[in-house]
Amino acid sequence: MLRLSVGAMRDRWQLFAGAVVAVALGVGLVQSGMQVLAATDRPVLPSGLSAYERVRVREGYVGAATLMGMSVMLAVFLTVFIVSTTFGFTVVQRRRELGLLRLIGAQRGYVSLMLMCEAVLLGLLGTAIGVLIGLLGTWAQSNLLIELGMLPEWFHAPWEQGAMWSAMIVGMSTALIGVLTAAWRASRVSALDAITDSPRAMRVMTAWRWFWGLSAAACTVLLVIAAQAARDLVAGLMIGLVVMISGSIALSQLSPVVVPLAGRLPAAVLRGNLITDLARAGILHAVRRSAATAAPLIVLVSLVVGLWGTFGSLAKAVGVEQERLITADLVVDHAVPAGPGIEVASPQTAVPVAVTRGTRTIYSEAIGIDPAAYQQTHKLRPRKGSLDRLVGRTIAIGPGMAAEGYKLGSTLTIALGNRKLPVKVVAIMPETLDVSENFFVPRTLLPAGGRTETLVKVAPGHEIADAQTVEQWARERGEAQQRSNSGLFAALMGLAGIFTAVAVVNAVVMSTADRRREFALARMAGLTRGQVVQVALVESAAVVIIGVLLGSLVAGAALAGIAAGPYGLAALAIPWRLLGLIFAAAMVVVGAAAAVTAHRATNPQPISLLAGRE
Repeated sequence: MLRLSVGAMRDRWQLFAGAVVAVALGVGLVQSGMQVLAATDRPVLPSGLSAYERVRVREGYVGAATLMGMSVMLAVFLTVFIVSTTFGFTVVQRRRELGLLRLIGAQRGYVSLMLMCEAVLLGLLGTAIGVLIGLLGTWAQSNLLIELGMLPEWFHAPWEQGAMWSAMIVGMSTALIGVLTAAWRASRVSALDAITDSPRAMRVMTAWRWFWGLSAAACTVLLVIAAQAARDLVAGLMIGLVVMISGSIALSQLSPVVVPLAGRLPAAVLRGNLITDLARAGILHAVRRSAATAAPLIVLVSLVVGLWGTFGSLAKAVGVEQERLITADLVVDHAVPAGPGIEVASPQTAVPVAVTRGTRTIYSEAIGIDPAAYQQTHKLRPRKGSLDRLVGRTIAIGPGMAAEGYKLGSTLTIALGNRKLPVKVVAIMPETLDVSENFFVPRTLLPAGGRTETLVKVAPGHEIADAQTVEQWARERGEAQQRSNSGLFAALMGLAGIFTAVAVVNAVVMSTADRRREFALARMAGLTRGQVVQVALVESAAVVIIGVLLGSLVAGAALAGIAAGPYGLAALAIPWRLLGLIFAAAMVVVGAAAAVTAHRATNPQPISLLAGRE
């Protein structure tokens, strides 16, 4: 059995190359990610840092750990996806070989065990390569996180043997998990069906595929309806995250049905000449090939565009919310003295603060305000207590800490500059989308320094130099939050893009390996070698369009709940540039893979391929 497995991988290496690369990338990213995670869990900070600086560094470590955790989970998910797709395709490509094994007496368990042995060999090879990739990946990920500002320049991730062993276990596990379904399907094919072209043997949509596809589709529809009915931004965001996953699973499972249906639209446009007609026929009739190429694109677009749009909408909603909560006319980035034309000036000065409650100390920022001026320029009012009592040694809990269990009337200890003061909680603000304001204190308690901006109400016709409108200020605040998210999503998008490129190239290579006879027939019918390559290019371009459109449909469904929220379309951020970038990159990658593989597949003379069945 082992000899059969080794021979299969040697003779059909094109079918396994993509899976080996996927496992190697998965192992490398898991190993490097876990090494960085271990280093951020036990940070070594240099001496001489203030308590506030130490907390800021630790916050960056938490952000880096979150990114690494997300990248590890994404790498595992995509590795299983690619390996399962590869082996599913492999079973179809090797129907005759498996049928012959059944005819000479191989039992179902033997066939399944043979595929499991191939998965073990694939896992071992991919894991060995992945461990080496992990060494380079640790250096690359550490430098990326430093460039993104999440980690300090002195950060170093030491070698962790446990990370290597964990990654190796993940590599072998993903290879075995990915082949389970394909092994079961291979064992269920009867010998006569496997060596004939009966409809049953050629069936793409199995009962389980229908079940999972329709179940995920029904779940997606119900979630979208629930998001529309909730009319709540946070609920819409949370539901949208689930919609991305369920929707991408639904369209991936139903892709053999959905892709040809969606393909009828570009197929109608592609009418007109021989090349486009042949490409149209390939899309509509070679269901398995079109679905295998489109499925990774559906997953990529739905997840990446949906996530970027969701968190971009959240950042945009922060600006919209601030604009609606502020009644001032202008915002100035310095203190504004009273004068003609100034009706109200509400300065806000942010300074570092340490707040101690019991045995727990929080290092954050406190905003010094004038309560009367603040209430004249803001609509936000405390849900408990009153800002009118914010005088002397008092403190108000801001929106960023409103859910942390502070009690009205309790006493806290704060450190402002070189002073430690007991203060009484006199107000607790409601939660908002903007969580940057944690504590409010009277301006009389502030030490010298700090960052000040002033919200100003002016008399009609009066202007202030270097001032922004509230609309401009709020928009920039949302954009600043989006920029802080962009590094995180750029890293995740790059990771997802690499895996998707492996998946689509793998699908194109595997499908083209089975099209040599088809290409030979086309050439014998009168097509030139260049025309055959053009057919493959046009077909691949159409499949890319279909995959991006279907992925965009899932992403749009995920964002529908946000549009139905309290801020409506004003809070909706659609990442058009990102979508265009993915589309262009997919066109280049899939087109190049299709052209190269079609050119190689047409190297032999047509008569040599048609002389007998392969």
